[in-house]
Order: sequence, then C-alpha cells, then structure tokens
Amino acid sequence: MAIRIEPFTLQGRHVRLEPLELRHIDALAAASAEDPDFYRWSAVPIGRHAVRLYVESALDAQLAGTALPLATVRLADDRIIGSTRYFNLEWWSWPEGHRRRGRTLPDVCEIGYTWLAQSAIRTAINTEAKLLMLNQAFDSWGVVSVCLHTDERNARSRAAMERMGARFEGILRSHRLATDGIPRNSARYSITAAEWPEVKRSLAAKLRD
Repeated sequence: MAIRIEPFTLQGRHVRLEPLELRHIDALAAASAEDPDFYRWSAVPIGRHAVRLYVESALDAQLAGTALPLATVRLADDRIIGSTRYFNLEWWSWPEGHRRRGRTLPDVCEIGYTWLAQSAIRTAINTEAKLLMLNQAFDSWGVVSVCLHTDERNARSRAAMERMGARFEGILRSHRLATDGIPRNSARYSITAAEWPEVKRSLAAKLRD
C-alpha cells in the first residue's frame, strides 16, 4: 500500500529543509557548480539541464508516493546549498489485530540523494539536517528503521554516516548504478527505533559543540 504524504518543511537553527520545487533549479545549479570535482562518487547534477531532469525525476517520485524530496537552505544567508530526500517509503502488511495495522504513515524509509555545495561541507548543516529528518521519521512517523546507502568507495560519505551513529550492515553487491557508469557495490547503514534515542542525543551534542 502506497500513501502519498503531503510535503512539509523542517527547520532548525542552521538549516531549513523545504519541499523541492522547480523554482529551486537555478539555485541548485549554482550550488553544484561550486566544485564539480568534489562529487566523484555521488550522483550530483551538474549544469542547469541536468538539475532540471534531477528535480523533475524527484517530483515524479513524490507524486507516486515513493519519495519526499527537499531543498536544503542555509539560514545564515537564505541560500539554497543542496538537496536531500526521503525515499523507498514502505508501508508493511501488518497482520490482523496488530497495533500498527492500518497506519497511514510509513513503517520504514531511506534517507539519501543528499548533497551539499562544497562551501557547506564540514559545517553544522548536515548534522542538523540529519537530526531534523531522523526526528521526523522516528518521532513523528514512528518508523521502525531508517537506512542509508552509499558507494562503498565513498569514504567521506561512509565516515559521515558512522559519525551520525548509523550502523554498518554490510555490502550490497552490484546494488545501484555508480557515477562512473558501472554497477556499484553499496555500503548499507541503518538506525533502528531502539537505537534512535542514543543517536538523537549524540547528534544534539555534536550540534551544541
């Protein structure tokens, strides 16, 4: 069962995550143009045409009820500096009588398609964005787990997932198409509902620091 979730905005002290729209295309193109070589292992659209296709594809997935794409806005200067999304939203077929049967909110999801302008790397932006998104997933939706994937060669992305408290589950072989046009092996990480309170405390502490 797929249920379309209406777009929403998440905001913290450093970042605002707002529903991705066509009006974001030019700003996203400027963000990804800061340093195209920075995205060796990430599928980041470079150039206005590629960004338009990227946004249109994301909006098609949103319309189908399988994704919620977001534009990342730095509050300090109200500038669009990247994008992220919830996707692979799943509603499980719980048995009759189960307390979760008939839910209109997803049971599990993935967070991905995350990229930032080079100037926003190693700032509080990504930490707060992940805290906001995970809080929505676990505390508002009540999901049982959130997963994340990255190219196994993407050491920077893997380190970021580990710093946020996600646990490494293993390598999925020939899992998705890589940026260099080959079937990539994906490193899979996840956070479960039981682990979320500790991950939440850790992320909040990193922001305070």
